This record gives sequence, structure tokens and C-alpha cells, in this order.
Amino acid sequence: MNIFEDLQWRGLVYAMTDPALEAQLNSKPMTFYLGADPTADSLHVGHLLAYLVAKRLLIAGHKPILVIGGGTGLIGDPSFKSQERQLLTIETSLENAEGIKRQVVHLLPNALIVNNYDWLSSLNAIEFLRDIGKHFNVSYMMSKDSVKSRIENGISFTEFSYQIIQAWDFEYLFQKYGCDLQIGGQDQWGNITSGLELIRKVHGFEAKAYGFTFPLVTKADGTKFGKTESGTIWLDKDKTSVYEFYQFWINTADDDVVMRLKQFTFLDKSVIDELEIQVKTNPHLRLAQRVLAKEVTSLVHGEVLLQEAKQISEALFSGEIGSLTASQIKIGFADLIGQVLDQDCPLVDVLIQCDLAKSKRESRELIQSGSITINGKKVEGIDFLLTKDQAIESKYSVIRKGKKKYSVVEHK
Repeated sequence: MNIFEDLQWRGLVYAMTDPALEAQLNSKPMTFYLGADPTADSLHVGHLLAYLVAKRLLIAGHKPILVIGGGTGLIGDPSFKSQERQLLTIETSLENAEGIKRQVVHLLPNALIVNNYDWLSSLNAIEFLRDIGKHFNVSYMMSKDSVKSRIENGISFTEFSYQIIQAWDFEYLFQKYGCDLQIGGQDQWGNITSGLELIRKVHGFEAKAYGFTFPLVTKADGTKFGKTESGTIWLDKDKTSVYEFYQFWINTADDDVVMRLKQFTFLDKSVIDELEIQVKTNPHLRLAQRVLAKEVTSLVHGEVLLQEAKQISEALFSGEIGSLTASQIKIGFADLIGQVLDQDCPLVDVLIQCDLAKSKRESRELIQSGSITINGKKVEGIDFLLTKDQAIESKYSVIRKGKKKYSVVEHK
């Protein structure tokens, strides 16, 4: 399977500006670019697909340029947004750009990484209007779907000019690095074609450059991909713990998991085809989800952090909480750490404080029936005293009621 056939099989081809691109990708190395504006100091899983497409092209022998939009991030892309973005300060934009740079270096260590602030910041207003703006027809700009959807509700000149500035990125990279391909999500079609138009006007119609877009990721039910009840799934482990990241992929729906394996892993077709059979015949085993979580977590966070995430998951599933460290407890039970004790306390009272029982009578009944475990050990005796000495690393006591109901006490 050549690179284009592989992209098609994985559902990663949405549109091309020229059918000749297929032969180009399959026959000779191309220099391509992918851009991301630093609207935050981390990428999220929605961005990840784009960088994995870039990685596939890199593996196939093409040369990537990863553009961090420290300059365009100051303007804000209006593409299919219902309202204008909040403008970033220069300081915030550059700080965010550094955070993203650290992540893309990890994902594509051999790529050339540039920040468009380096060339956009040197452009003055007169040069912008005379040398670049003159090549753009306002009617042509307004015809773009990404802008058209905003015209009725209002769009500032700042955002309206975004496609011109991104187009100049493409022309600049075409001229300086011989970059002849821009890739992006389907929402970037208008910006990409504007870049091609500028290249043709500046360098003549014989100048060959291409655009390629891939579909935006959505769930099978049409809902947004990349968000959970706790919020966005970030690639930064300080924003989304590696355990949460791993669990996000483990919880992929059966209807979505095969497509996610195609989109987000580098597994061969034969392997994914076999996993698809397992989804249909043994869905309760969730084998495909476990493979997906393993592959993506290892890719983004590395093998060591993957193993820690798996250890936490397995301990929580088996109930063997005592095998975890305090830091792992903090990660695995982040949403359940609530009750704080600064002295020893009878368990019958703690169960009420943690909403595991409504009364002391119910607390005693739960203990006597063997329904309560602490740090993986069953409690015996209604007079049990919860102490700091018994806590994991003198920090946390994980109380489990029955098989699934947990609460975590923090000892001061």
C-alpha cells in the first residue's frame, strides 16, 4: 500500500486542490507544512490527528515544516467560529508557542519547526497593504465558506485579514524552503487555497503547489471528539494526567474504536482488521480499546508513563489499591479526594462524612457485612480507627464500599 492508499484506507483524505497530488506523494519527496496557532500552551487530542498525518508523510519520505503560529495566533482564525476569539497578548502567544513546540518536537523529532512571528513581526502596515494585500480580491475573500458564515453576524477587519496573513506564510515557506504542500483539517480549505492563489500571483502560474485536507474528527453519533465531563483532553500531562489520557482511549465506543485505530495508530491493516473482528465477536473484552490506549499513550507520553497509567488502571480494576504510591492515588482518584482528616477518626464516622453511609447504624452494618475495604484490605471490627499510620505513605486512605463506590481521605 503506498502512502496515498494508506491515507485513504485510514479515512484521512477529505479534499485535494489538484488530483495530480496523489502521484506526487507516491513518486517523489515533497516539502509540506502544517500550522497550529498557540491559543493555549498545549495541543489537545483534536490537534493530534494533524500531527500524526504529518508523521505518516515523514515516514513516507516527505519533509515536514511545523509552523507555530506565534504571529497568526495574535490575529485569530475566524474559520467556522461563531464569534471572534479573545485576542492574545504577544507575551502569552510566545509562551504558548514554546509549550506547543516542546510537544511537536516529541511527536516529530526530525521536523523543521518555525514560528511565523519571526517573519510576520517584521512586516509593517504599508508593506502588508502594497506587497501582499494588493493580490487579494475582497469578493474572492468573502466567498470563502470560512468567512461567509461570519458576515451576517459581523467580522472584524482583524479576523477578515487572517486568510491573507496565513497565505503569506505559505508563500514565504514556498520561497524560502521550497515548500510545495500545505496540509490541514477540512476547516482550513479556504486558508490553504488563498495561499495557493498568492503563490501563483507572486511566482506565476508555472509555480506548482498543492493543498491537502483531512476530515475533522467526530464521534459516530456526531458529537464532538476530544472532550469528557472533566473537560478537554490535553497532550500536556500537567493539564490531563497520563492516567486520564489512557482512560480516554480505553473508553472509546465500539462504534468508534476501529476508526480511531486507523486514524491514531501506525498499526498495519492486518492487525486492525483482526481487532475489528474482535470488536464484533468479543466486544466485552475491549481488546481493541486496550490496544488503542496503549499505542496512543505510548506515542504521546512514552513507555514509562504508559506503564504507570496501566498500573493505576489495573489496581483500580482489581481493587489492589495497596500497590499504588501516594502520587498514583492522587492521579487515579483526582476527583474523589475530598475529606481531609487532621487526627485519627472512627471509621463509622468517616463513612458518613464521605457520603458512603447515612447513619452510624448503616456504617456498622456495612463494616459487619464485609462491604468496606481500606487501601485494598477488608475492614474487620466496627471499632476500626482510621489513622495516618495506616494510610498509603501516611497520605491517603482509599475507602471502597462494595465493588465500585470509592472515596479518598487525605491525612494532614
